[in-house]
Amino acid sequence: MVNSQASGVPPAPRSCAGCGGKIADRFLLFSMERYWHTRCLKCSCCQVQLGDIGTICYSKGGMILCRSDYIRLFGHSGACSACGQSIPANEMVMRAQGNVYHLKCFSCATCRNRLMPGDRFHYINGTIFCEHDRPGAVLLNSHLPPLQSNSVLTDQKVC
Repeated sequence: MVNSQASGVPPAPRSCAGCGGKIADRFLLFSMERYWHTRCLKCSCCQVQLGDIGTICYSKGGMILCRSDYIRLFGHSGACSACGQSIPANEMVMRAQGNVYHLKCFSCATCRNRLMPGDRFHYINGTIFCEHDRPGAVLLNSHLPPLQSNSVLTDQKVC
């Protein structure tokens, strides 16, 4: 939400992307590189005023959506780079070099040990290797004991 009079000098009126009318209100919304009356930026499905429910909205297929309707309609955030299966939008993921993985799929290509948040790894030509199995490493296949299971919470959000 933007205070259109924050500088004390009235700005030139802006046009609302929703209704096309001039925005003379004290507060306006800026979303998708356009300005909106607070009453005009609404979810295309449920018509909730998006400025009233938070600071995030989604746009896809020409629609402006609240989070709930985006998940209901599109239901997933893409495919796992390891297994190719769909990743539900509400599932925790691991990310590396712009790729997204299920938590269970983020593992070393050599030993198949699952990598946890905080573990060091090497990403070589789209392949994940644990610190001990990276190609050319002196310590190939000499694994240290795994981390304590309570050192990282499995339901921790990893981005």
